[in-house]
Amino acid sequence: MINILYAVLVLGVMGAAFAALLGVASKVFAVETDPREAAVLECLAGANCGGCGYPGCSGYAAAVVAGEAPTDKCGPGGAEAAAKIAAVMGVDAGSSEKMIAFVPCSGSSENAALKFDYTGPKTCQAAMGYGGKGTKVCSFSCIGYGDCVNACKFGAMRLVDGVAKVDREKCVACMACAEACPKHIIVKVPYSQTELVSCRSNDKGPAVTKACKVGCIGCMKCAKECPAEAITITNFLANIDPEKCIKCGHCETVCPRHIIKPQK
Repeated sequence: MINILYAVLVLGVMGAAFAALLGVASKVFAVETDPREAAVLECLAGANCGGCGYPGCSGYAAAVVAGEAPTDKCGPGGAEAAAKIAAVMGVDAGSSEKMIAFVPCSGSSENAALKFDYTGPKTCQAAMGYGGKGTKVCSFSCIGYGDCVNACKFGAMRLVDGVAKVDREKCVACMACAEACPKHIIVKVPYSQTELVSCRSNDKGPAVTKACKVGCIGCMKCAKECPAEAITITNFLANIDPEKCIKCGHCETVCPRHIIKPQK
C-alpha cells in the first residue's frame, strides 16, 4: 500500500514539474501574433472555402496582415468584408466588382452527342476514366454528373439536363466548383457580364457540328458585326471582352448557333 502511495506521489510531483516546464516553455518560445490577424478574421465570412487562395480564413487573415494578400479576396464576405478589412489595415478598400463562376457549355442531353452509354459511378471524376474525356463526343463539354454541385457550399450550383448551371445570386466566386471539375472548364467572370459564350470548344467547325447541335463553330459572324468590336475569335471560339461590350445583344441575334446567351 505504501509503495502505491509513493508511486502516486512521485507521479504527481513529476506531473507538476512537467506542467511548470511546459508553462515556461510556452512563454519562452511563444510566437507573437499580430493582433490585427484576429481583427481581420472577425471580418471574414468564416466559410473556409479556400476561394481566396489561402488555407482557410485564418491563413488569409495572416496573409493580409503580412502584406501578402489584398483586402478584397473574401468572396463570401464580398464588398462589406473588404471594407471592414481595409479599415482594420488602415488602407483604401477600393472598388472591386463582384465575380461569379460560369460554366461555358450548352451540351445538354438534347444537344450533345454521346460516345456511348455510361453505366459506371455517377461522378464526373469516374466518368473521365471512360473514353479519356467523359461520355460526350465533345472533349470540352461539361460531363454533367455534379462533382461541382457537391463541392459548392453555398447552393449556387445545380444540374440542368446534364449541364452544370450557376445561380448568379448565390455564387460567391470561391471557385470550389472549378477545383472539383476534372475538366477544369468552369471560369470566373464579372457579375455584370451578362453576354457570355456558352461554349468552350476549341475544335474546328465540322468537328463541333458532329459533337453538338449548338457549339460555337468560330464562323466570325458575331465578331464582324459587333458594333463595339468586343468579340474576337481565338482557337475557333468566340470571346467577348467585358470591358468593350456595350450589351446591345446584337451578337445573340446574329449567332447562327445561338450560343451567345444573356445570363440571368
